[in-house]
Amino acid sequence: MTQITETRNVVTLNATKKQRRAAGMKAKKPLVRILQYIALAGFLIFLGFPLLWLISTAFKSSAEINSLAVNLFPLQPTLDNFVAALERQGLIRAAGNSLLVAVATTIVVTLLSIPGAYVMARYQGKLRTIGVGYILVSQIFPVILVVIPLFFILRSLGLVDSLLGLVIVYSVYTLPFSLWMLQGYVAAIPYDVEEAASIDGANKARTLQRIVFPLLMPGLAATAMFSFVSAYNEFFFALVLLQSPEQYTLPIALSTFIGGEGKVAVGPLAAGALLSSIPSIVFFTLLQKRLAAGMLSGAVKG
Repeated sequence: MTQITETRNVVTLNATKKQRRAAGMKAKKPLVRILQYIALAGFLIFLGFPLLWLISTAFKSSAEINSLAVNLFPLQPTLDNFVAALERQGLIRAAGNSLLVAVATTIVVTLLSIPGAYVMARYQGKLRTIGVGYILVSQIFPVILVVIPLFFILRSLGLVDSLLGLVIVYSVYTLPFSLWMLQGYVAAIPYDVEEAASIDGANKARTLQRIVFPLLMPGLAATAMFSFVSAYNEFFFALVLLQSPEQYTLPIALSTFIGGEGKVAVGPLAAGALLSSIPSIVFFTLLQKRLAAGMLSGAVKG
């Protein structure tokens, strides 16, 4: 009888401790949630402040910029910086060159990444070992080590000062990481889904088209975003390989806002940088719609 009583007391004590812990956790949840929101707000401010300052500078007058006054919002907003940026020779043409190179690179990298990533994720063998080795080795060497031999190779092929040569360089440079990223998405798709489709009588091509590709759409969107941004914002390869102003891309054209003596046209440069970000925003918006549609389609068909 005494043992039964002691057992009941122990059980009651343990239950009381659990209740206290649960009450403590409930009391801590609002505090944790508040701290999470504070951290998120701080992170958003950290990311958004440079963009807000760029927008503010783009609308400031030259006198306000040169006064070094710390004003988050322009006192007298003006469009003179945008006019000066658009009137600068070659900026619009450079924007067209950047878009052409970025879109072409995105298409090439995405088309090459699909079969390569599928093979790397689904098959084990020498081909996968070679692919993984290629990815790892390509990420080891810094750009400065490969740009000089790359320049001589492209010159022998007649592709220096050519947008086609730049597309080839960007595709080769971007492909390894895109393969590695996309094969992770392929590996996350259960192979049982493909086996079930083959049991139902679907061949390999139909399985890939109707089952795998819709589920892989988020990965394709992420790969396309990475390829586009990498090619659109790249500066060093373009600086070395492009020589004539007619072939300049946007990063090279924006660098011309810095004078020979280090004098920077801050207002027009900010306006030009702000305008150059519009294609990336539009591209992201379009891909986000495709991303959501692909996830819903894959969820239904899977």
